[in-house]
Amino acid sequence: MRPLPTLLTLSLAAAFGAFAATGLHEWLDNRAEAAPLAPAPVASLVPATAALPASVGGQPLPSLAPMLQQVMPAVVSVNTKQVVRVRNPFFNDPFFRRLFPDIPQERINESLGSGVIIDAAKGYVLTNHHVIENADDVQVTLADGRTVKAEFLGSDADTDIALIRIPADKLTAIQLADSAQLRVGDFVVAIGNPFGFTQTVTSGIVSAVGRSGIRGLGYQNFIQTDASINPGNSGGALVDLQGRLVGINTASFNPQGSMAGNIGLGLAIPSNMARSVVDQLLKNNGVVIRGTLGLETQNLSAQMAQGLGLESARGALVARVLPGSAAAAAGLQPGDVVVGANGERVDSAEALHNYEGLQPVGSAVTLDVHRDGKSLQLRAVLKEQARAAGGAALDPRLDGATFTDLPESLRQSGISGVLISEVKRGSRAAQNGLASGDVIVAASAGDFSDLAGWRANFTRPPQRLVLRIVRGGAQYDVLVR
Repeated sequence: MRPLPTLLTLSLAAAFGAFAATGLHEWLDNRAEAAPLAPAPVASLVPATAALPASVGGQPLPSLAPMLQQVMPAVVSVNTKQVVRVRNPFFNDPFFRRLFPDIPQERINESLGSGVIIDAAKGYVLTNHHVIENADDVQVTLADGRTVKAEFLGSDADTDIALIRIPADKLTAIQLADSAQLRVGDFVVAIGNPFGFTQTVTSGIVSAVGRSGIRGLGYQNFIQTDASINPGNSGGALVDLQGRLVGINTASFNPQGSMAGNIGLGLAIPSNMARSVVDQLLKNNGVVIRGTLGLETQNLSAQMAQGLGLESARGALVARVLPGSAAAAAGLQPGDVVVGANGERVDSAEALHNYEGLQPVGSAVTLDVHRDGKSLQLRAVLKEQARAAGGAALDPRLDGATFTDLPESLRQSGISGVLISEVKRGSRAAQNGLASGDVIVAASAGDFSDLAGWRANFTRPPQRLVLRIVRGGAQYDVLVR
């Protein structure tokens, strides 16, 4: 099928549909308002173009129906339930509870998303992490009406990918395409359950590939499309005209909020990224283990670029290379400017961090570097990124606290630092006023932007340890004793 005739025919069909609907609506309005006239022959009331021909030039009109008939059974509804305890100070009073025993102390939050069956034999369903996050119960409704309880296999919040399994037979799976072959202008079709309307299909084109730099989302390499993506589409399929999965619909961009509806800026996770995450989830017991270069970078100012002899303020300036890291082994030095990674442009520190976070442990990355006015290439093999650090191993004053990297959605919002994921009751960290959920953005131990830098600062613990903490939107300093 040739793309140009297809597009032309579809455009004509869309234009005709709008014309026919408008004409009929105006005819009904005119009939209500005009003075009575003699009945007109029925034929004169029907436009001459009321029906499209079955073929044009001997060729049948194009239709997505045959492809969708094969693909739609692979797209499912994902229904989640979460039991949430109602916070009411009166419930702490036994007298109040005795007077009003029937007032519920819990409520159930329900949400609806979409999913895609990627392995019919094993019952694997791909969806978004945010669709099933914190769910106590996940039910999957198939295209044929069957509803089954799903088993959680793993998820990755930073790429918004989750994998669940359903115990059902006679399933239809969808084939994953090579999303690296997508081009701007390729036709795509989105399938999902927007606003609870099950098995809904919208179409459009690929508006951009490799989209990143969107605040509030995780690691980013999105497919952008003008196919309508609305709340409920999350986790659904973005397919090409051959019915192959090229992406997982995850978000739509709208400055007025997601409930304002679609404005033609939809985002989907490329199938290649989804495939890589699924492989890791299955290999690593439901978690993703990322590789890291082990360096800290910052953006260049125009003055910095001029001082370094660069034509533009593009790239990631290396501020620190951590001892024993992949970057150290590759020969990177403070003052280097990284402008490319495996042939891809690196325009900023955020872009290098985003690229690094999408690579698995053991990946070889060839870095394009400017150093002392010269260009060179350095090869680094990414090492495993630590997932957490215990406070006792860093400094006795932090005993009882567990530190982790920030969720990538926070980092993309412009926050750097580490998260206190847990504080044991009665521990030294608790006595020092630290609490679970605190974000440490600065410390007297030294500069840092992530967990690796935080850990490196305690090779020689400072005599006086002061932490700058963000909690509940407020920022303050804590002296740790």
